[in-house]
Amino acid sequence: MRGHTESKALTHQQSAAVHPAPPSTAVRPGFSGLKCLALVARFLGCAADAEQIHHQLGLSGRPVTADDLIRAARSPSLKSRAAKFEPSSGGLKRLGSGTLPCILETRTAEVDATEPAAEFVVLARIEGDKALIHDPQEERPVLLSVEELAARLSGRAVLVTSRAQLASALARFDFTWFVPAVVKYRRLLAEALVASFALQIFALVTPLFFQVVMDKVLVHQGLATLQVIGVGLLATVLFESVLSALRTYVFAHTTSRIDVELGARLFRHLLGLPLAYFEARRIGDSVARVRELENIRNFLTGPALTSVMDLLFTFVFLAVMLWYSVPLTLLVLASLPLYALLMGSAMPAFRRRLDEKFARGAENQAFLVEAVSNIQTLKAGATEPQAIRRWDEQLAAYVASSFRVTKLAAFAGEGIQLIQKLVTVGILWLGAYQVMDGAMTVGSLVAFNMLAGRVAQPVLRLAQLWQELQQAGIAVARLGDILNTPTETRAASRTQLPALRGDIEFDQVRFRYRPDGSEVLRGISFHLRAGEVLGIVGRSGSGKSTVAKLVQRLYVPERGRVKVDGVDLALADPAWLRRQIGVVLQENRLFARSVRDNIALADPGASMDAVVQAAKLAGAHEFILELPEGYDTLVGEQGSTLSGGQRQRIAIARALMTNPRVLIFDEATSALDYESERIVHDNMRFICKGRTVIIIAHRLSAVRDAHRIMVMEAGEIVEQGSHAELLAAPGGRYAHLHALQAG
Repeated sequence: MRGHTESKALTHQQSAAVHPAPPSTAVRPGFSGLKCLALVARFLGCAADAEQIHHQLGLSGRPVTADDLIRAARSPSLKSRAAKFEPSSGGLKRLGSGTLPCILETRTAEVDATEPAAEFVVLARIEGDKALIHDPQEERPVLLSVEELAARLSGRAVLVTSRAQLASALARFDFTWFVPAVVKYRRLLAEALVASFALQIFALVTPLFFQVVMDKVLVHQGLATLQVIGVGLLATVLFESVLSALRTYVFAHTTSRIDVELGARLFRHLLGLPLAYFEARRIGDSVARVRELENIRNFLTGPALTSVMDLLFTFVFLAVMLWYSVPLTLLVLASLPLYALLMGSAMPAFRRRLDEKFARGAENQAFLVEAVSNIQTLKAGATEPQAIRRWDEQLAAYVASSFRVTKLAAFAGEGIQLIQKLVTVGILWLGAYQVMDGAMTVGSLVAFNMLAGRVAQPVLRLAQLWQELQQAGIAVARLGDILNTPTETRAASRTQLPALRGDIEFDQVRFRYRPDGSEVLRGISFHLRAGEVLGIVGRSGSGKSTVAKLVQRLYVPERGRVKVDGVDLALADPAWLRRQIGVVLQENRLFARSVRDNIALADPGASMDAVVQAAKLAGAHEFILELPEGYDTLVGEQGSTLSGGQRQRIAIARALMTNPRVLIFDEATSALDYESERIVHDNMRFICKGRTVIIIAHRLSAVRDAHRIMVMEAGEIVEQGSHAELLAAPGGRYAHLHALQAG
């Protein structure tokens, strides 16, 4: 009851902390850089909004730095880099002779005693001794002398240019998707290439040492020559070991950096996919596809590049081998088509078995995630034996498919080894005849055999890489399901507007979730003015939640238009829209973090007072204080340590933290007990003040105070009006529902 009393005692001044304030034209400290970046982006033809950039960076309220601007400007349509210049008139003019407009960092301004914040201006043009700049603190561009401007600058600049978007728009996901990350670290890879070249030189010298020992030292008992050759071999072995270790280190280091690059790009694309993608696939299947990135990365950055480098040097070895013996070299060359024939004949079956292995593995991953996520249901129904039996069957099928892949790879590998051994036998056999005929010496035969081994090694590795290439090809196809799916568009054609007023209009909207499915909404139309509260009721499957999803632009109507503040949402940027909409669902998921972190999820830098204020409005403050660590209590995975009603109240507080212009409650109070529901209901007038609110509910008590109530049936609006008007309608659907709930 104490939480009820506290929530009733909220003043209008307190509610203003949650009620959105009108947008201000002032630029807050540390925010000017984002204003400058948005201005430059728009000049380059890319739609940009400072608030949106701030949201995407996730800065949690800290001031923006030049590095943040560079990171924010890295996109499919923009590229950026940092530049340093001398903060003088000469340095500024040299900078102005390059890419303009650019962003300049001014000398550090103090926000307070502990937090310095860099400020920025846009340099538009330099003519003579005058510079035209745009300062976000000013309403209009300012013309300054170059000397005056240089005195204000720190010597750091951010250069932003546009990049062609046609190639990225038309490109499909394949191995070329990884090229930018590899090219980015080309200097490290070049170092590895130099190390590989040196290793091959040592590999070429070693057989010559052995030849000298066999033909000169042993024949002539040349101990002095043996000492020189021994020292040379020892030095060669040491240098070869050091270079091999350095090459391995460079590749491992490069692989780690590329891993971060590719993993971040994949995860960013995955989260950018529309909701329909995830609803059409199981979680485990998507996880299995993401894990395929590791196979591709290992192929590209592991043995593949080193083998290609070594293979290029094979032609040098072949030239030296021809100098030793043409017949023996022809024997080695004759074996190469046999390698290709063996691998080519095995690959079709190998690819089919790899496909089956992945399908079985993805099925196991999906079932495991499903079983663990629904462990309470399994235990409540005592259905663990059925789950175990299904897991055993699926695991046996996966192991069998994996064994078939391993068996085929083993047979192919042994075939390759057999060809290599036969070539070695042929070299010794034919080489012995040449030695006896005087065409070769014993030392040259030994050296030739060593060189043949050096030729065979990259060829053998390449044959093994052919198998890995098939695995990587399968992985590319699987990842293509993710990366070839278009993300929710944030292109320049998307409309970005200032803060919402909350005017919502549906105009003859028709929608179905699948092309072959039935219509969920059948030409509904309504207009919700800014600041109004709309209640939507109806039986399950009538389309109530679909209306809420269309308002959030999680889906686009099949026909008709959904407009917010007169803007067609099909043309609006989803992120711009959703940042200004608070949503509370019937089943809200919490993250395995503290209560405070879950409430302040969208604004991690929010003050504790704002978090407590939102919790009080949601009726959650009282029970949070009773938790062991209060607001710092960990809620467990998906909020497992809390009751359903407690999770729901935290979700309501989380929705209020963003100060949304539009609030959507989709069965938000259905899991609450009557006391908690009354606390939330009593605070609704503070929550709804100045906002457009949509309340979807089965309990009519949740919508009775709404300005207007819509009754939906089979995707159509069958009634609408106030609570009193609908009750007065004889034989109405709403009146019937009210009578049923009233008992």
